[in-house]
Amino acid sequence: MMIPNIPPVPEDMNCKSYVLTVAAGKRLIAKGIAAMSEVVECVEKGTLVITKGTTNAYVVEEILGVPIDKTQYVTGRTTPPGSDVGRQFSASMPDVIIQNGRRLEGASYTDVLGDLQSGDIILKGANAINYDLDQVGLLIGHPTGGTLGAVVGTCVARRIRLIHPVGLEKSTCEDLVALANLVADTPHVGKGSPSLWVSPGELFTEIEAVRILCGADAYCLAAGGVGGAEGAVWLLVVGGVEQIEAFDEVYAEVAEEPALV
Repeated sequence: MMIPNIPPVPEDMNCKSYVLTVAAGKRLIAKGIAAMSEVVECVEKGTLVITKGTTNAYVVEEILGVPIDKTQYVTGRTTPPGSDVGRQFSASMPDVIIQNGRRLEGASYTDVLGDLQSGDIILKGANAINYDLDQVGLLIGHPTGGTLGAVVGTCVARRIRLIHPVGLEKSTCEDLVALANLVADTPHVGKGSPSLWVSPGELFTEIEAVRILCGADAYCLAAGGVGGAEGAVWLLVVGGVEQIEAFDEVYAEVAEEPALV
């Protein structure tokens, strides 16, 4: 039996539950990233690298304060088998890199990687999380490791902060290290089977976004749905009256976020 990791709720605390579709969760995460004090400081006095991905496309909008065609800021993506919806996506939009308060137009993350230093931040999406074990994993299909393969060495060597904005819908109950080892050590049949890389980077989910935006704690109460709520999560927010009211305002801004496609 697992030992519960949820502390008792103090008498002066309240709780309220909220439904977040996948799109609403991405918007909430983006708002949390944009309000994160370290990110704000990095934008003003450092270098912030936002790599391509669906969640990071929302982050770009929150950081720049303008809408973008989010379908054009995507590299890898998961789509239904047999569907042609993937044709709507591309990586045609240039990377968004902000240095000392100014966007570096036309620059790629590879152009600035060699100049990054401690205090700078790289944002990279992910494909799997085990929240209890504080693990984040990425599916790797690129022969040299893709974006993570290009940046992780620099992040470790120069103490660059690597943060993974990722939704709770990507949760798994498995130990990601054990899964990665299983994938690596077991022969694969057929083509198209990616590897799993457990990153040394930090998780940033809807839970962290709630904490930053209103100071309350949050928990994944339930998940799933129909009619556009497939992959949705029920988020239980626990805090004081003012914190709950503050999140009510945030929720009103994200609750009806339209689906990406």
